[in-house]
Amino acid sequence: MKVNELMQHWASEFGAELTEESYSLPLSVNDAARIEALAEMFPSMSKEQILRDLISAALDDMASGFPYIAGDKVVAEDEDGFPLYEDIGLTPRFLELARKYREVLSEDRH
Repeated sequence: MKVNELMQHWASEFGAELTEESYSLPLSVNDAARIEALAEMFPSMSKEQILRDLISAALDDMASGFPYIAGDKVVAEDEDGFPLYEDIGLTPRFLELARKYREVLSEDRH
């Protein structure tokens, strides 16, 4: 989800599976003020929901922004028959680790 899609998401909130893990962090005065402003603008949303959605959107943006680094291994061909090379950049490692921890955190819930 992109940051600019949050307003639509907040208008039609849906429940995602939540972890038992909790994270606590201090915010800058500027960021805290913006969270307070959003909480006033969207009174049906808790500050925790706002923060959760902002973090999710930022992580999605970050993951989609990792640069593609072509490896030597051909993994497919495009529609014109040109080779597509394995991504050896940060994306595959990030996705692998995210899957690993998603499984760990899901197991903790059951």
